[in-house]
Amino acid sequence: MRPPRFNQASLFHIELKHRIKTYFAETKLSPTGNSALYFKALFFIIGFVSVYIHLVFFTPHWAPALLESVILAAFAAGIGFNVMHDGAHGSFSKKEWINEMAGLSINFLGANVFMWKTKHNIAHHSFTNVADHDDDMNARPLLRLCPTQKKYSIHNYQHIYFLFVYAILYLYWVFVTDYKKYISRKVGSIAIKPMTWKEHVSFWGYKAIHALLFLVLPIYTLGFNTWIVGFLVFSIATGIFLSLVFQLAHSLEETTFPLPDQGTNQLENDWAVHQLRTTANFATSNKILSWLVGGLNFQVEHHLFPNISHVHYYEISKIIKATCAEFGVPYLEHPKMRLAIASHVNHLRNLGSRH
Repeated sequence: MRPPRFNQASLFHIELKHRIKTYFAETKLSPTGNSALYFKALFFIIGFVSVYIHLVFFTPHWAPALLESVILAAFAAGIGFNVMHDGAHGSFSKKEWINEMAGLSINFLGANVFMWKTKHNIAHHSFTNVADHDDDMNARPLLRLCPTQKKYSIHNYQHIYFLFVYAILYLYWVFVTDYKKYISRKVGSIAIKPMTWKEHVSFWGYKAIHALLFLVLPIYTLGFNTWIVGFLVFSIATGIFLSLVFQLAHSLEETTFPLPDQGTNQLENDWAVHQLRTTANFATSNKILSWLVGGLNFQVEHHLFPNISHVHYYEISKIIKATCAEFGVPYLEHPKMRLAIASHVNHLRNLGSRH
């Protein structure tokens, strides 16, 4: 299956890039991260390591231990949102080696940055919400996220059980899908570029380190029964945190799910307009939420300018919103997170009730 093609860049896209470039030139700001981002990265990393050490080596009573397992999951998601995500997009720092180190943080959490870059940076960002090309839209057979996906009777209830699916996402990602991609050499319709011997060693080496840190060592210090309860609570909470933030950006009533023309294999809009029709923001005025999720509630800004660090999203959102209004291009946004969740649930209900 060939990846679809976009129309030539529109005047809107050309003007928008010019205005964003002018903003950084006039403010003399670097589009990458700043000291505030580096402080936040240290906060999440130190928090994660501290809670991990307390759980594994200074085992608390079961009640605070369960709470700490959820807090550990929040720190893990925070590292993914704030450190790994910017690093993997090359926007964490001006220095490439620092970006690589930030991206590698996902490897310590059990996933693999090489596979992530193909799945997220290439497949998802290039072909957002395009069925069979955007791997983020593939939760089959448990969930139907696109209108073109096959409907099963279980989907009549997906708006009720979807959180249970999100709860197993982290486990499935770390222990199944990374290996499926490694063996098949594909992410959806996108072929994974050939891995160097260093990348093969990195894949298996970090998987071994993760197993040592999250399976072998905790089982040795805590015992199997204690470990399995804590590990499942941590994994379930991590899966829900990650899934909700990413799904509230694309799987909504308001977003579209374009398909390429069967004859020309071409999508209707240019790339920028496509991103705006398939992506939505939520709760962007909530500064605490924005800080915690690494600006991923500003998904419109991120999709249009993935190489700009999330610390700049609030300011550039003003430029993007104004340009969209001027050119008559939609700018999708939910003022509250609960409204985005309601839209996501309605989207699941609608797709579950019709063929």
